[in-house]
Order: sequence, then structure tokens, then C-alpha cells
Amino acid sequence: MIDLNKTLAESSDCEFKEMLEVKKPKSWLKTISAFANESGGVLIFGMRDDKTVVGLSDIKGVIDRVSKILKEKIDPQPKVDFKVDKTEDGKDILILEVSSGKDTPYYYSSDGNKIAYIRIGSDSQQASSNRLNELILKGKNLSYDQLTTDIKIENISFTIFNSTFKRIKNINLSLSDYKAFDICKKDGAVTNAGLLFSDECPILQARIFCTHWDGLDKSGGIDDAIDDKEFEGDLISQLMQSHDFIKMNSKVRWKKMSNYRINKPDYSDRAVFEALANAIMHRDYSIVGSEIHVDMYDDRLEIFSPGGMPDGSLIQDKQIEKVDSIRRNPLIADIFHRLNYVERRGSGLKKICNEISNLYDYSEEAKPKFESTQSSFRVIMKNMNYKLATLTEKTENMTDINRKLTDKKDDVTDIINIITNVMKKKLTKKEESFIIMLLPYLERNEWITNKTAREITKLSEISVKRFFRSLTDKMIFISKGDNKARKYKLGISLKISTDT
Repeated sequence: MIDLNKTLAESSDCEFKEMLEVKKPKSWLKTISAFANESGGVLIFGMRDDKTVVGLSDIKGVIDRVSKILKEKIDPQPKVDFKVDKTEDGKDILILEVSSGKDTPYYYSSDGNKIAYIRIGSDSQQASSNRLNELILKGKNLSYDQLTTDIKIENISFTIFNSTFKRIKNINLSLSDYKAFDICKKDGAVTNAGLLFSDECPILQARIFCTHWDGLDKSGGIDDAIDDKEFEGDLISQLMQSHDFIKMNSKVRWKKMSNYRINKPDYSDRAVFEALANAIMHRDYSIVGSEIHVDMYDDRLEIFSPGGMPDGSLIQDKQIEKVDSIRRNPLIADIFHRLNYVERRGSGLKKICNEISNLYDYSEEAKPKFESTQSSFRVIMKNMNYKLATLTEKTENMTDINRKLTDKKDDVTDIINIITNVMKKKLTKKEESFIIMLLPYLERNEWITNKTAREITKLSEISVKRFFRSLTDKMIFISKGDNKARKYKLGISLKISTDT
């Protein structure tokens, strides 16, 4: 008797069929196509989805019909092992173990049409055009970065590539090295990997867009974005420039101890570098009109890259420590390894998790998240210095201010109404909140500095500057002085008549 539990445990995917549908074979043939095109799987006949065994009445006849239909409808023929199991109550079930195939794509043929299927979660779906192209390359034992172009090595330059190898490995690269790296072929024809590492990479979709958003989403605050950059050209420069962008737009706080201090960065620098390198190595460069996106928010960093898991699985369904190393672009990965950017054994995601876990104040809540679809992969890192307590403190501060002003006839609503109606200026909700927090101070003092506003609102220096700049442009505030001596006052008096 077969150990069914062991079979299911060892399978990366499984599907159950109560009976063999001969008249509608597509329901199970597309699953076999998907299993063969990706990481394999198990198809069990005679069992319901809830694992209730119903059994098959003619097990030999079922095997003969499955074999016959497979030969007629699946091309090329996948490797399928038939196993029969008899349950304790004497019921027969048929287990089809479908191996991951090397001759992809495996098509389901019907009515003159040929369709390749892949697994998306627990479903078998038709492969997209990009995924189909990947399967075709896989069947030829090729990857996108290995494809040869019609550009010759003597017609492009590798200044950054050469200088990086000289600096890191102390090697002066020669034509023989380019051939060894498969940057070009014996006849000098450059591969896609060669184009991607060339100084002026002509592959338009090989770009990285970096944006530092104002707030927790893309709707923005006063300014939609605090900073944004677009990087193109060779992959080494893109990696370094996007890494520098994140460093420039994040902070390293510190905590003073008795005789030393503890650095508290927003993000693990090594984890960020690893995530960027992985995005560049494993993205699908065949998806035209796409690019890597780096999005920084107040509470997190997201790195999005085109192309899902190479085997079609979903990363959120896997245990990170058990994810197999499958390199979508082996030439790029090999060069990054030679430059000591990554490790060869494919431990990128585990390394990201380990580096983040070493940060001060780490907890399970700060664990990075990995998400994928058929056509994308996303890494999400929490900002270690973003605290919910900060928001609570601001809320409590606002409540306290409103409570103090409630007893006055000249309450908050009157003041805001005067600003908006008399001055004919429209304020955002965030601008209103900013003004309200400053009102008690402005009632006692005509002028306020950036430093005082930061102490009252608990906002960052850059946020306070943006508020004052926006409100000054709207002439709500008037400013005088330069740089650190600059100060602000409201463009109207807070002494509202009590006769109204």
C-alpha cells in the first residue's frame, strides 16, 4: 500500500478528481500540462477535494483511458508515473505523479488549438505570452540573458563594467573574459547579458524608477512625492544608484548607552542591497513596457520587479527557508556573484530576513514580506523607526489642543473659517491640522520658527518645511529671514471679534 500522506507531503502541488471525465478531459489535462510546465505535481483520481475517498470501479480501464488521452492531447509527452493504491475499505484510487518537464512548453491540444497551462496558486491557467516565451526558452535550455543579438562587441563599450572588476577583483578584463562570461559569443556577437552590462544599455525596459512618497500611500500629502529618480544604463550603475537613493531617503537614528551608542537605521542596508540585486537578477526582461519600482513610504519600503517566480509558484505559499534557487537570468546572477554582490547558493530571501532580524528593536512584526503573482514579485520591508506611538502622540496632542480651545468663543472652527473664507484659500485636511496644532502658540506669539513648530507638532524637519512652504505660497503664512533665522506668522490676526 502506498503511503499517500508521504506522497502528498513531498508534492509541491496536488489536485483531486472524484472520477475520470472522459468526455471533458480538459478539466484534468490542463492540470497535467501545468504540472509538467512547472514544478510537477500529483493528480489523484477517486478522491474528492475534501480528501474523501470514493474509489474507482474499473482501475485498469481508467489507466488505459488516461494513457490513451494523454498521448492524443498532450504534446510533447510528459513524464507521468501511474500508481494504484487500495484503501483499508478496499477502494481503488489512481495517483498520477507528473514530473517537471525539460521539453517545455507542454501543450494541451484540442480542436486544432494548442494551449500551454501553468499553475497560479491552486489553479491551472493559460500561460501569458511572456510566460509562454519563458517556457519556450526553458525547453531550449536557454534564458533571456543568454540570447544572442546582432550587435558586435566592438560596437559597444563596457567602461563601468571593466572599472568595477578592476576595483573589486583587480582584474583587467580581456575579450577572452567576455567570452567566458558569455557577454559575447566566439564570433563577437553580444548576448542580452552583454547589452544589459554595457554603458548605454539599449534595452528600454531595463530601468529602475525610485520614488519617496509623502505619507503611507501614493495619494501623497502636501507634495505627492518628496523625491524621485529614474535610473537607466548598465545594471551595475542601476544597482548602485538605486541603493544610494534609498540611503539618501532614509535615516539612521541612534540611542545613547552608558559608554557607547546603538545605531538604529530605518532599514538594514545589507538587506536593501540584497533585495535590489535580486530584483535586477531575477526580473523578467522580456516584459516590454515594465521596469523595477522602488517605492518608499513613511512606514515601509517596497521593491517591485516584473516577473513572478520562475517555476510559476507563489512565494507567499512557500516557506522562505525552503525556497529552491532557480535563476531566471543565470549570466547576470553569475556576474553579480563574481563581483561579490550576492552568494551563488541562492540564499537571497533568507539573507534579507536574517539581516533584518539583526536590527535593534527587531520583532516578528518587522519581518519582511514577499509577494508574487504570475507576472510580478514584491519585497516589503518595514521602517524600523516608524512607530504607531508617534501617530498616537500626535492624535493626543491634537485632542489636547482642541480641548483647550473649546472653552473659547474664538474656537478652532471660527479661525479656520476665517482663513478659508476671508483669505479665499482652500486648505487640505493636513494643512488644517497643522495650523490647528500651532494655534495655541500663535495666540500668544506673533512669530514661530521651524524648530518650535517641530517641537509642537512632532513632525520631521522636512515635513514642517513643506507645510510652511505650501502655506506661504497660499499667503496663509508670511515669512521673514533666511535659512535658520527664518520665521513665520499668520497672515491674519487671531483676535476675532466677540460681538458676533
